[in-house]
Amino acid sequence: MTASVKNPGLSELDELCVQTIRFLAADGVQKAKSGHPGMPMGMAAGAYVLWTGHMRYNPANPRWINRDRFILSAGHGGMLLYSLLHLTGFDMTLDDLKNFRQWGSRTPGHPEYEPDRGIEVTTGPLGQGISSAVGMAIARKHLAAYFNKPDMPLIDYRIYVIAGDGDLQEGVSSEACSLAGHLGLDDLIVIYDDNHISIDGATDLSFTEDRARRFEAYGWHVQVVGGDGNDMASFEKALEKAKTEKGRPSIINLRTHIAFGSPTMQDTSEAHGAPLGDEEIARMKERFGWDPAKTFHIPPQVAEHMAQMRRKGEKAEAAWRKMFDDYAARYGDLAKEFTNALAGRLPVDIDALLPKFEAGTTLATRQASGKVLAALMPRMPHILGGSADLTPSNNTNWPQAKDFQKDAPDGRYLRFGVREHAMGAILNGISVSGITRAYGGTFLVFSDYMRGAVRVAAMSRYPSIFVFTHDSIGLGEDGPTHQPVEHFPALRAIPHL
Repeated sequence: MTASVKNPGLSELDELCVQTIRFLAADGVQKAKSGHPGMPMGMAAGAYVLWTGHMRYNPANPRWINRDRFILSAGHGGMLLYSLLHLTGFDMTLDDLKNFRQWGSRTPGHPEYEPDRGIEVTTGPLGQGISSAVGMAIARKHLAAYFNKPDMPLIDYRIYVIAGDGDLQEGVSSEACSLAGHLGLDDLIVIYDDNHISIDGATDLSFTEDRARRFEAYGWHVQVVGGDGNDMASFEKALEKAKTEKGRPSIINLRTHIAFGSPTMQDTSEAHGAPLGDEEIARMKERFGWDPAKTFHIPPQVAEHMAQMRRKGEKAEAAWRKMFDDYAARYGDLAKEFTNALAGRLPVDIDALLPKFEAGTTLATRQASGKVLAALMPRMPHILGGSADLTPSNNTNWPQAKDFQKDAPDGRYLRFGVREHAMGAILNGISVSGITRAYGGTFLVFSDYMRGAVRVAAMSRYPSIFVFTHDSIGLGEDGPTHQPVEHFPALRAIPHL
């Protein structure tokens, strides 16, 4: 089986693996009779190189704390993630791929948070994944600043994101990426699937800004890899540069072709959100030297090659655990704290610390909340929190609070700025990072601005904490724009909130 299109930087076996990912995606969407085949096909080569040559993970222990995180922000391309999880040895069977988008299956149309199966966050509502990844990068900076010692980097993972045009168009990503640049989150690497196609047609119908210069203005390290999404030699170089970049998050603009390899549907909007059709898939397989009669086919040499990722991951975690044993011998108290925090054990008796409030006394709830934070936060070192530029009103800080900033990753108070939606998504990312928890405050009326992130948190059962103050129509002086009238029933309508 040899492709008619050569990929610079890939061997024949690599090419065969990439083709396998493409065809699994096309077959999965075709069997489901719905879905999005184009994005997984266009990004197959880039995702393969990332997962096999750069990311560190252990399918035998998906929750290993020092694993690299992968966020498919373009969640409509879920078959790309599911195929990679299956091929690399996670708890994702071939039958799961065949049941894509079916009622009760383990492979819904957009990935849902299942860390035990390698799915780090829920994605699908565009912009949520890339914004949650900013929260993950904040958590990573905090944990590294707190626990790492010279020559003993307990925490040195990276956060990789694949994002599409829709992710970059959503306002929440602008908010989050602006803050990421300000904070210098250099462990965050975004791969932008620049395929020039949306559901309505070419992206230039509505999206003509210079995305590279936009991210440069945010303070990001920007690289552009042209071609057709298959020049993996150039992409590898870009990844290596991004991994060594200090003081700035990175984005790699990877020019791709939606539904790459499809004889008549490559570079068309029709390939974005609908099956290609049996005849089109058959012709495509023939073009690449495959048997068109075989569906969900994984060549033995591909299965054998991809199985190495599991062994590679087990070795990586074993080396990390040896380092942790050495760390524990030298820094016993910190190692114990690390282990307890990872297990979710609280470092203090909360009930003994909580302030007492006498019945009948008048005290605003936000002031009571502030007193609770003042009592707990000095003793709960892995809770981060902040406000969307309403700190004095929300009472979300505490007397000893230190700001988390680019030059102060040991700080725990987050200055979100007037970015409510990003704040919600960032809280989600922090709260699923393994040790850290997070809260964020704003006025209740502005919960409307962050509803998308709140809904994802509730749906996914994230332990995010949303603090909404000024919750009465009695606000008065600010007028009806700031009086929450419909907000309580609207929030209560969200399942699991």
